[in-house]
Amino acid sequence: MHERLKSVIEKTWFDRSLLRKDESGQAVREVIDLLDRGILRVASPENNTWVVNEWVKMAVILYFLIREMEVTEAGPLEFHDKIPLKGHYQKLGVRVVPHAIARYGSFLARGVIMMPSYVNIGAYVDEGSMVDTWATVGSCAQIGRNVHLSGGAGIGGVLEPVQASPVIIEDGCFIGSRSIVVEGVRVGREAVLGANVVLTQSTRIIDVSGSGPVEHKGYIPPRSVVIPGSFEKLFPAGKYNVACALIIGKRKASTDLKTSLNEALRDYGIDI
Repeated sequence: MHERLKSVIEKTWFDRSLLRKDESGQAVREVIDLLDRGILRVASPENNTWVVNEWVKMAVILYFLIREMEVTEAGPLEFHDKIPLKGHYQKLGVRVVPHAIARYGSFLARGVIMMPSYVNIGAYVDEGSMVDTWATVGSCAQIGRNVHLSGGAGIGGVLEPVQASPVIIEDGCFIGSRSIVVEGVRVGREAVLGANVVLTQSTRIIDVSGSGPVEHKGYIPPRSVVIPGSFEKLFPAGKYNVACALIIGKRKASTDLKTSLNEALRDYGIDI
């Protein structure tokens, strides 16, 4: 469907001199417009997995190269940047509370609520999700339907290398306050992360809900309930505790999808 755009973007990526040609600049701007409208995505779900559209990420990076710094004003506020601000929220059906900011080239679906927060270019936030106070959605991050990103949650962004997977938060997840998810970690649908959970590609994710520990890397299985933990590691200077994430069980059928974080954790005798 977008083979022409893909071809032009890939050629321009490997030969930046082509940016001086109208065809390349127009193709880059067209991709960003399609991202802004949710027609294109940096990563797409296919057959229970996610496929990264590397050429779309190329276009986002190239967009910075063809843009000039400019002043944008929003009432008494002034910004000086290469990327315009997103707008037309009423038409989009998106609630945006001052001082929430989304950059042009990010997609916000109908019913999204942005408290004072930030959504970067290339990100995708699906229907009914809330980006709560001081939460951030990094470049190219993919947020599913009916996700709650609690206050101060940090969803990392990624542009380069272009083959790197973005952070993916699937439908129905609850991300606790001050949690951090970066480096392309994928959080499966309806999972619950307790406050202050930190997930990177090197974080040990240990399922302790069964008779023995089961480890995951870079992935939280669907409906998992996760809290911060630690494990003892030997260093040259001695033994020290290193942070990890503990899967303590699965979200129960009796737990409504709109439950609060505390209610989900109380199922397992934990209150955070």
